[in-house]
Amino acid sequence: MDDDVLISKSFKLLGAEGRTALIPYVTAGYPNRDATVPLLERLKDVGADIIELGIPFSDPLADGPTIQRSSFAALENGTTVASVLADLRTFRDGNDLPIVLFSYLNPILAYGLEAFLSDAVTAGADGILLTDLPTGADPEVEARISESPLALIRLIAPTTPFERVPKVTRGGSGFVYYISRTGVTGARVKLRESLAEELGQIRSVVSLPVAVGFGISTPEQAASVAGVADGVVIGSALIEALDKGGIDGGADFLHSIRIGMDRG
Repeated sequence: MDDDVLISKSFKLLGAEGRTALIPYVTAGYPNRDATVPLLERLKDVGADIIELGIPFSDPLADGPTIQRSSFAALENGTTVASVLADLRTFRDGNDLPIVLFSYLNPILAYGLEAFLSDAVTAGADGILLTDLPTGADPEVEARISESPLALIRLIAPTTPFERVPKVTRGGSGFVYYISRTGVTGARVKLRESLAEELGQIRSVVSLPVAVGFGISTPEQAASVAGVADGVVIGSALIEALDKGGIDGGADFLHSIRIGMDRG
């Protein structure tokens, strides 16, 4: 399977340059229904290496108030799974930036799993991250995703016992998303002091690149995480920048994160 070619290539190229992947999260259809494609293009221009494109869902329990608000607004704007894939298809024309679809399981099952996997690949998705599909929760769904050309991005939490990490990441590809703290998503002032040690433990049993997200909100924090991780995920703080300044404000914020990461 060529399930994570673009994702793996991105990490390898960045690693050869001694740089860390910048992975912004955005909610499709936010801040307005027509914003998705121009936003993706701007984020690419200011230094995004991989983008997580969120499919809005009416009950996003794993997300904090910022991303919940963006998800509800996107649904009110008329965003659907089909419209997200259509926007991705438009963006993909002429752009080879890796895109990971970020979703809960219900919208995909409502769309039809086989149809979704086929349409997502056709639209140009490279991977999928399902917040409510832990390893072993639904072996049939996991198997169908793993058999598709999409990389299945696995999540690890600080509460995951070290001895369970190989099992939790089994069947994953592309990269591993390490949650830097417990709780829901949202920008935070301080990051875990034990992060470097935790990543070292994960790398001792996992061969995939490890990206860190949840709570990273400043260039200084991003630079700190970039010093120990393979990727830095920016979500709630980017949504807040979009709230304040629209696409331009979001792009300016992400550019500041990129500069902070590259300066170290």
